[in-house]
Amino acid sequence: MENTCTPAHQAAESEDAETLAQLLAKGVHPDEVCHNMTLLTHAIDAEGDGALQSGRPLTVHTTAVLLAFGADPQLPGPDGQTPMDVAVHYGHDLAVELLQRHIQRVRRRRQMRVQAMLAKARKWLALRS
Repeated sequence: MENTCTPAHQAAESEDAETLAQLLAKGVHPDEVCHNMTLLTHAIDAEGDGALQSGRPLTVHTTAVLLAFGADPQLPGPDGQTPMDVAVHYGHDLAVELLQRHIQRVRRRRQMRVQAMLAKARKWLALRS
């Protein structure tokens, strides 16, 4: 059967973190979608399913690469499934923890940007008064 996924999704499927990182460094979008899965969801699914089928321990290499390249840890795929949904389904605690940390980091950055914008607005209003 022919694989119709993109090279990045093929790397995620085979848990090839090195190839995935090279593709992302060359400009592949970290939130790319193929067959109703984002790259991040696909990576977590492959890690979970691979461990189930092989009996080997869960890894988090491809998940970590995608998050390092800016994949959105909360972005659902077209089917509505989020990376966290898949991680919880597989009991993939490493991925759950990594996703939670990235989600918290994103929230902190947003809060800091909002606070900076409010400070600028207050300063501007003070100058106008």
